[in-house]
Amino acid sequence: MLRIAVPNKGSLSDATVEMLREAGYRVRRDTKELVVSDVENDVEFFYLRPRDIAVYVGSGTVDAGVTGRDLLLDSGSSAVEVMSLGFGGSTFRYAARPGQVATVEDIDGKRVATSYPGLVRADLASRGLSGEVVRLDGAVETAITLGVADVIADVVETGATLRSQGLAVFGEPILQSEAVLIRGDRPGEEQAVSVLERRIAGVITARTYVMLDYDCPKELVDKATELTPGLESPTVSPMQDEAWVAVRAMVPRIGRNRLMDELYDLGARAILVTDIAACRL
Repeated sequence: MLRIAVPNKGSLSDATVEMLREAGYRVRRDTKELVVSDVENDVEFFYLRPRDIAVYVGSGTVDAGVTGRDLLLDSGSSAVEVMSLGFGGSTFRYAARPGQVATVEDIDGKRVATSYPGLVRADLASRGLSGEVVRLDGAVETAITLGVADVIADVVETGATLRSQGLAVFGEPILQSEAVLIRGDRPGEEQAVSVLERRIAGVITARTYVMLDYDCPKELVDKATELTPGLESPTVSPMQDEAWVAVRAMVPRIGRNRLMDELYDLGARAILVTDIAACRL
């Protein structure tokens, strides 16, 4: 039975559970459930702290899991990223009081407070910089005000919390993070999670694309299919009227209305957009 780790709380939890549900798996109905067995799909789900998931996967305790890319890299685990999931996006950056630290190179020799010490140490080492990394479990923004550090490194969304402490970001982002599917880096692990990977890929496809059907004059089909190339190629079928063909293709949800207008202007008719179910790629 495949063992999969799922975030038990936090910003990644609800989105992960919903994605697994759409992929056809049995998920928990009560947040107090810590283990859910899906006998039909031969899978067992373990609801764990997001920060611990990479460690469990890397050690082989579970076969796969969902966590943040930042948490994966910070953990130092041997687990590997399989695919990004399209939610839970965040930016990890350095910040300090304006005028005191202006560039990343200025961090050299200073104290850096963060909840992601592994990630920060690796970044500083990659730049050839030294510094004392101070690990904090929360409220990193107050570290400079309290005299604990000279610089902080943390997840930045709107920046409002930083500004309230008189801080400003500097330098390029350390990392662009989001939710990722991970697996162990042992022989056979890739094959073991292949079904899970295909199902999740199907959900992402269904969320990203819609099915577009339309009738098109045969003489214009090349121009029309340039507009709707599909994921691989569109399906073009003959019609009773030999001067026309029926075309079916998956197109991005975003911009579909503009695309429909362009097809209509080209001469296509009977244009229909349909949501697609989570497909098994």
